[in-house]
Amino acid sequence: MPEGHTLHRLASALDGAFAGHPVRVSSPQGRFAESAALLDGRVLRSATSAGKHLFVDFDDDDVVHVHLGLYGKFAVHRAAVEVHPPVGQVRMRLVQADAGDGPDARASYADLRGATACELLVPAQVEAILDRLGPDPLRPDADPDRAWARIKRSRAPIAGLLMDQSVVAGIGNVYRAEILFRHRVDPFRAGNSLRVSTWRAMWDDLVVLMADGVRTGRIDTVRPEHLTEAELRSRRRRGLNYVYRRAGDPCRVCGATVRTEELQARNLFWCPRCQPRFRSRAVGAGS
Repeated sequence: MPEGHTLHRLASALDGAFAGHPVRVSSPQGRFAESAALLDGRVLRSATSAGKHLFVDFDDDDVVHVHLGLYGKFAVHRAAVEVHPPVGQVRMRLVQADAGDGPDARASYADLRGATACELLVPAQVEAILDRLGPDPLRPDADPDRAWARIKRSRAPIAGLLMDQSVVAGIGNVYRAEILFRHRVDPFRAGNSLRVSTWRAMWDDLVVLMADGVRTGRIDTVRPEHLTEAELRSRRRRGLNYVYRRAGDPCRVCGATVRTEELQARNLFWCPRCQPRFRSRAVGAGS
């Protein structure tokens, strides 16, 4: 499932391609046809995201809510020479309606496929979705203390809490594994045993890492001092991680074998030496 930085990049791409323009809206697949007919020809005002949710705002306060889920793709083609016919199960198609004619005309278009959710909402319904989400490290209005209020009361493993979108929005399996490693936190440690200083350091790190993800389009979490000589020389290095999907490999820092275990139906990755099992003397030390 795409993580939060991917949705922010997608919102920016849609905004750049369509904001302020009337768009032709259709549903070649048919599942969004009724709503598409209501939006067809109207001005797309903006696209934004929160966590793993995308919101496309049209005039008259109608909003298309998209959740890509595991298999969704939203391909944006900006200023294309030709708008190609839809291929496959396109749930929603957007085409710039004021691109003009002639050999030099360029039109942006976008095709949504395979999304878990694609629905037309009013602002009150959008607010209801936002109210269910925890703070998103990529949003300027995010308040990390809202997440901390949940974490410090919970006995659940911190690795599970980080994947709970009502605690923190936008974190997926990669950011979860990597942020815990970078801060040497036992993924099975109860939330209410975490120190607030550790949480704030993790949050600040997430803000930087996820912003880099928006900028580059990939998740890079390895500090330069932990890269191999070959990786430092390579111009094609991308998506390098400490522990995510490195089960059985040596830890980049200590050389111990990276482990994996299923937690809440998702594979968790960690280093048992860099992230030793936490043994609390006094549960609830939140100072």
